[in-house]
Amino acid sequence: MQTLLPPGWPRPRGYANGVAARGRMVFVAGMIGWDAEGVFHTDDLAGQVRQALQNVVAVLAEGGARPEHIVRMTWYVTDRKAYVAAYPEIGKAFREIVGSFNAAMTAVEVSGLIEDRAKVEIEVTAVIPD
Repeated sequence: MQTLLPPGWPRPRGYANGVAARGRMVFVAGMIGWDAEGVFHTDDLAGQVRQALQNVVAVLAEGGARPEHIVRMTWYVTDRKAYVAAYPEIGKAFREIVGSFNAAMTAVEVSGLIEDRAKVEIEVTAVIPD
């Protein structure tokens, strides 16, 4: 995996502007903050992020991928201000579950998600090197 940073651009914090990779691709559908049985254990945004990330890692494992193979993440959040306020807790969960790497990331505030209690949905693309 090669992170892409045009000359003179400041290095973004916590993500990459772009990523180039070769290998077997694994696509993970949007994961929300419920468990494997479809049960929400919290309405707290950071708690739902933690569970959604655990769900992402579980699906990656089924495809033979690990968190370090993630090249792209898209986060859909229902409350931008709550998301920003929860940065410390979200960052802690991210480091514990996913680790530290340079995936291309996008976060978008949306008016709602299909599951009424869901506050975040995270989709991922991973590339397992050849």
